[in-house]
Amino acid sequence: MGKVIGGMTISLDGFVEDRDGSVSRLYPDMEALHQTEALKEAIATTGAVVMGRRTFAMGDADWYAGNYEFQVPIFVVTHHPPEKMPRQDDKLTFTFVTDGVESAIRQAKAAAGERNVVIVGGASTTQQCLRAGLVDELEIGIAPVVLGGGKALFETSTALQLEKIRVLDSPGRTDIRYRVVKG
Repeated sequence: MGKVIGGMTISLDGFVEDRDGSVSRLYPDMEALHQTEALKEAIATTGAVVMGRRTFAMGDADWYAGNYEFQVPIFVVTHHPPEKMPRQDDKLTFTFVTDGVESAIRQAKAAAGERNVVIVGGASTTQQCLRAGLVDELEIGIAPVVLGGGKALFETSTALQLEKIRVLDSPGRTDIRYRVVKG
């Protein structure tokens, strides 16, 4: 069975978005990000994605199918599913999960089979999964920028013990993979 991997890009001072809710300074060059070893590996090993509603809503819902880097089933954790289902295809489907992160991870694991489940974007969704003990590994991309405030990845999370697995240096970022030490 695959792992559940929380993925997030943060600033050097630990923020996932600035005070205005923007992530643009963390992702100045999306094309360069797609060339990093970390993202290429994630795309190759991911069987399903869990994301929060806010992350889902950051883009055009109909754009994901055929364009998003993860062309796999996506499970969106939300209290309010959209009235209109976004465009889907034979690879990328959407399931809007209204009964919490545990349910979303369970459904994503079933869809992913032997491949990994990746939690993308959304500090709140990642924090909820960490608190529930659902995350096996964290892949933290550190962007060389100081935001000086905003939303922190770990601001409401429970205490964690992490074991460093690897460090990948890429142009414009450093990706660190940690195993979440449980119990």
